[in-house]
Amino acid sequence: MFPFPDLLEDCKDELTEVQSVYGQMDAAYNRAADAHGFHCSGCADNCCLTRFFHHTLLEYLYLMKGFYGLDRELQDQIVRQAVRVNRMVDSAVTSGEISRVMCPLNNGGLCVLYDFRPMICRLHGIAHEFRHPSGKIISGQGCAAFETQCDATSGIVLYRTPFYREMAVLERRIREKTGIREKLKMTVAQMLTADQEGLS
Repeated sequence: MFPFPDLLEDCKDELTEVQSVYGQMDAAYNRAADAHGFHCSGCADNCCLTRFFHHTLLEYLYLMKGFYGLDRELQDQIVRQAVRVNRMVDSAVTSGEISRVMCPLNNGGLCVLYDFRPMICRLHGIAHEFRHPSGKIISGQGCAAFETQCDATSGIVLYRTPFYREMAVLERRIREKTGIREKLKMTVAQMLTADQEGLS
């Protein structure tokens, strides 16, 4: 789909910067989670089973940077699993069912590319707020496990707005630099198999 080796080289500055932004996200999430006493390890409602869509070229490139750092055997294994995941999800959607299929990067309960995971994988779960570009404040109460364990009305929230803004700035820079205008709406499994759906 995209010439990743060239793009990764062309956008190396932005990918270095997003690493820093992701670190800030992780720190903010951990502070909010600690304030609530929230821990999601061993959660039966594993968010890796959730069908998340990702929309930025920035996240896509950073994920693929991590993917290309893996040894080839593991890459092939992940891609084959991602192909299977896409087929299972497509089948569920066609049948009108809610798809609950494990992310192909989850191996034994751990993310193979944890340090390179997309934004929503870092922010999901905690009660949050963000300011929409229109000025409207949008709030979310967190995942089911959070609502069970914590008081979502405590006033302790994860403020996402600064991170969304920083991501938007980096996304604009990458789009201007690469000339890529194509809109994205892809799951991790789709990202991993965009050029390799012929694998079985």
